[in-house]
Amino acid sequence: MVDVDVADTKFLATSKASKEALKTANLLQSLHVNVLIYGEEGVGKKTLAQVILPKAPVIDAKNYEELLSVLQSSSEIIIANLEDVANIKVVIEKAQKNNVRLVATAQKLFNESFLEEFFTISIPLLPLKERKEDVEALLELFIEEISTILHQKIVIDKKLFEPDLSSNAISLKKQLLIEAVLGDVSQEELMQIVYRYLYEKLGSNNDYKKFLHLYEVPLIKAGLKRFKSQLQLADKLGLNRNTLRKKISEHKEYLE
Repeated sequence: MVDVDVADTKFLATSKASKEALKTANLLQSLHVNVLIYGEEGVGKKTLAQVILPKAPVIDAKNYEELLSVLQSSSEIIIANLEDVANIKVVIEKAQKNNVRLVATAQKLFNESFLEEFFTISIPLLPLKERKEDVEALLELFIEEISTILHQKIVIDKKLFEPDLSSNAISLKKQLLIEAVLGDVSQEELMQIVYRYLYEKLGSNNDYKKFLHLYEVPLIKAGLKRFKSQLQLADKLGLNRNTLRKKISEHKEYLE
């Protein structure tokens, strides 16, 4: 499993939506107000929070005891993943008592009235699929970062590359890391990767059919991308066109 951290990535504002969010964050730097930044995983919430409070400690809400301790010693705190806090009322009460300024991140807005009163400003961050310009900027940044890590220039064929935005910047960076590592993979290395994957998964009575898509899906997907036609692809694969259509229908969840 690839563990990807995008927390150190600066907040890139190329799209209209992200420019507005960054403008708001910059204005809030000098204002003693509590802010909630909300949106999906990997959209840049923590990075934007650090624009508002660049010197504040960042505490994950899961670390409840640590959070309570820092509330006693810091005047500004960034709380990541506020929805995971053990007792949100206690946190807010301690922040108010000690006059601590909070900037928190969450995946959605809260309905509780006391939170709406405490966080007087809320900033939504749209998913990357709605911020296409930011995707391009992040691609350039991540490629540069990965090239530095691997000590070699990473080149991505953007005609073939389809950004994985399922977890926004997290999945995008993970995808680029995998592309960089496997870009020059040999046939033998590819088979070894599949072998290691299947070794852990095999065990049922229908495994051949269960895992056949690992071969068929990339073959069909690459063929459709390259030949632009089911008829041509069926001919190249030596399949009846109806057979190919059946295969495409069977694997539609992977081919959409």
